[in-house]
Amino acid sequence: MIVDLPNTTTAGVSKALVKIREEGGVIALGRVLTLVIAAEIGHEEEAIEAANEASREHPMRVIVVSHDEDSRSDVPPRVDGQIRVGGDAGASEVVMLRAYGAAASNEETLVTGLLLPDAPVVAWWPGRAPDVVSQSPIGRIATRRITDASSQPDPLRFLDHLSHSYSPGDTDFAWTRLTLWRAQLAAVLDQPPYEPVIGAEVYGADDSPSTGLLAAWLGLQLDAPVSHEVSDHGSGIHAVRLVRRSGIIELDRPQGSVATLTQPGKPTHDISLPRRNLRDCLAEELRFLGTDDLYGEVITHGLPRLHEPVSANASVAEPVKGGRR
Repeated sequence: MIVDLPNTTTAGVSKALVKIREEGGVIALGRVLTLVIAAEIGHEEEAIEAANEASREHPMRVIVVSHDEDSRSDVPPRVDGQIRVGGDAGASEVVMLRAYGAAASNEETLVTGLLLPDAPVVAWWPGRAPDVVSQSPIGRIATRRITDASSQPDPLRFLDHLSHSYSPGDTDFAWTRLTLWRAQLAAVLDQPPYEPVIGAEVYGADDSPSTGLLAAWLGLQLDAPVSHEVSDHGSGIHAVRLVRRSGIIELDRPQGSVATLTQPGKPTHDISLPRRNLRDCLAEELRFLGTDDLYGEVITHGLPRLHEPVSANASVAEPVKGGRR
């Protein structure tokens, strides 16, 4: 069911939600969090679809606040609302708020009255993110803040910006997309002959922030020289080469969802390594609502370390952490 509320207020939306529950039996019991999506007008639906699918694992209230980036100050302030419940909202209830004029400058006030009581708040910017997400109006009320470097005009520059503006509770989908890669590489290094990795190379597209983060993670965990190489085909991460004295381990995924694992003295294996969609990334981030300490270490220490000289004699100090946190 979809209910449109043109030229409304937060109070008007709250009253409409209560009326819908009373008349239709739709209740908010069991909602475990509030997800606030900050988007531009006309670019909300893909994010809402991902949230609806993720809500089957994480029942929640979804609040979508959108405005026009080119909105003029002389436009009369107005908020158009919409409520989606039932089959149009998955296992969640979706509240859309489209703000115009001066109303768009007060996002925190628009959202606060609609948050679920005593429930964590997660903020997600599927498109362009504010300069410092933790200090933005919506970021200040959230315990977790999710950005997507790949959606920014300059993904790699944005990644460097995140390394300086990071605050506990921040995360980025460029990191979430690495979970399968990190788990596979950790599993490989957890097998004999347990030799130190003396060098590594990570290959990916020139605009892939995930490639940079993977290289940063490896450098931090292995304490060995890691190079970030640009491939001239495809998108995302293409391959990782780990150098040991006994030979080279290579995990290669030039395209598609199947990677080839090559190791010295062992048969070559094909491994499922699919590219993760928005639903998968969002669902994973909503499973853990605390601070992702490992991401914090990688973005603040591992990424700057890529540009610093590392001793060629450095070796593995401890096993690679492939887990989520």
